[in-house]
Amino acid sequence: MSSTLVLQCVTIILVLQRFSELVLARRNERRARERGGIEIGRGHYPTIVLLHVCWFLAFNAEGLIRGSAAPAVGVFGLWWLWLSIFVCAQLLRYWAIASLGDAWNTRIIVIPGNRRVARGPYALIPHPNYVAVIMEFIAVPLLVNAPITACVGTVLNLALLLTVRIPAERTAVELLAGGEQTP
Repeated sequence: MSSTLVLQCVTIILVLQRFSELVLARRNERRARERGGIEIGRGHYPTIVLLHVCWFLAFNAEGLIRGSAAPAVGVFGLWWLWLSIFVCAQLLRYWAIASLGDAWNTRIIVIPGNRRVARGPYALIPHPNYVAVIMEFIAVPLLVNAPITACVGTVLNLALLLTVRIPAERTAVELLAGGEQTP
């Protein structure tokens, strides 16, 4: 399979996935707000969106530029490894989404009185959706021969998660009186 075909397939899958997730997130946001949901960390949300859009554009551009020079699909010809990590990331992401149900969102919205979700992957690790995103930020660019995007995108994503997003989620949980919620 050519590297250009792999890039096109991955791009189509991710566009459809992100679009469906945004539709679900907007529905869940509306429901949460109707139940008194409070958004925390609204100011950093555009930065997260910008990072994801730039990552998407970067792996496509780098994959197109470097694609024909690659002897085999994926960095070091390890396409099967990057594809496996990508598939595992998707399984983890959708397990996390299903476990949160209506509480899942791309924003941090907490409903006072709700309890922290402790089922599914949340019983094992605190931020399974972020683990899935980190896996994806590494695997997708490497699958399409975009190692610079894998490195830069992963470092920027980790920095944003560790310095802004996760602290905002902790603040949201602390603000809830009488209960916790994982946004």
